[in-house]
Amino acid sequence: MKVLGLRDLKPEDSLLLTFEGAYDPQAALESELEPFLEVLKEHASDWMPDVVSGKRRRKYTRPSFWKALEERRSERSTGLWFYRTEWPALDMSLSLSFPPLAPELRILLEVKPLSFFAEAERCRKFVDMVRAWAARYPVTHAAAHSVADRGLADSPLFGRDMQTSIQDGFDKIYEVFWLNVFGPKLVETVGRERMLSTPAHRVEALPNGSILLVTWPIAADFASDEARQAQARAHVHLRPDLDFDTVLRTLRQRSATLAPVEPHFHPDVSPLLSRVVDSVAIHERQRKIAELNDWSPPEPEEWRPADAALPSDVQDPRRALEHYSLLAEHLVALLHSKVPSVFEATPESLTDVDYQFWHEDFPRVFDRQNIDAHAVPAIGAYLGQVLVRHLGGQWIPRQKLEETQVLVGTRVWFPFARAWHYMRSCQSLLDCSLTQLYREAARHRG
Repeated sequence: MKVLGLRDLKPEDSLLLTFEGAYDPQAALESELEPFLEVLKEHASDWMPDVVSGKRRRKYTRPSFWKALEERRSERSTGLWFYRTEWPALDMSLSLSFPPLAPELRILLEVKPLSFFAEAERCRKFVDMVRAWAARYPVTHAAAHSVADRGLADSPLFGRDMQTSIQDGFDKIYEVFWLNVFGPKLVETVGRERMLSTPAHRVEALPNGSILLVTWPIAADFASDEARQAQARAHVHLRPDLDFDTVLRTLRQRSATLAPVEPHFHPDVSPLLSRVVDSVAIHERQRKIAELNDWSPPEPEEWRPADAALPSDVQDPRRALEHYSLLAEHLVALLHSKVPSVFEATPESLTDVDYQFWHEDFPRVFDRQNIDAHAVPAIGAYLGQVLVRHLGGQWIPRQKLEETQVLVGTRVWFPFARAWHYMRSCQSLLDCSLTQLYREAARHRG
């Protein structure tokens, strides 16, 4: 069953809810989870899941929910996932742990795009949903906020190492998000009266000792200066040891970091760079666009004027061409499952190859000896084949691969030399991309 994945939408921010609660392990599981399902049905409305997934995906119904939960059940835990087939995208999980583990109920819920929550009423219903869950399943901590801004806040580490973060959890007020539910232990640490007097859009005591706090009416408006001031006021109220101006300055810097930057990449590598920025973490995206806007690849060096070409020095040119074809097939064999377009050997497939090697950190991850012995010859031959097929190029075979040329118009190009420069580092995949060399060759074909 096809669902709308978060990655199926254009790269933009999402609303993420993390919820760490508890349930009664002595009660029947059905009676414990029915309130969860009822609250979801009542408040989700236009982002309600329509697919549930255990070991396989099914249309969401109550019976399919229980079936998915049962088929994923082990001695100590169970869990499942919820999705949608239409906009907005939803990626939601519910997991439970059983004794002798602590009886925990954890919800991870992401709705994309964040702009979906630009309406006050929709945000209010979301808050009411979390409030109802937190009243039924006592929380340690719950929070909903922009995925991008959480990244800039270093959530959930908050400057700690991973082990410490897992061990201590949200044991003090590291950050105040758009929506927060503080469990009784955190309330006690801060002080109940202080927490209830927090200057915020909504502050509410729950029957089980938790406190709900919402800084601003609109989730999608978190980065506005007014919302940042409200966030800073709440944070320093709960943490009197912090300075308001310092906290506000940090929040404003985060807003500036997330402000949209219009891409204007170097035209020869724009298709490649667009894919690069689409793959970085959402909180790094605008900085990466600005960085690549200011960057231009160096001009290709792997060429000579046609009248300075090295003459062929092989005895059997046809056999040499067959060898290049075989080498190019090695690249197809290496990448075909991840880059289907590699079969086509087109200019567009060069960009796909460039991106895949960059995405995998190929020069850093794989053995250098194997890269130089196998990947470089395969890449060079493949690049040469594309020059021949699409620019009317002509191979000029040489005994040494690095001296082998392809004549295109007024220049000869050294595809194997380019491949060697290309595979030096992850940065060189951009500096010496196959995409750029092809476009430069196309301009000089005469």
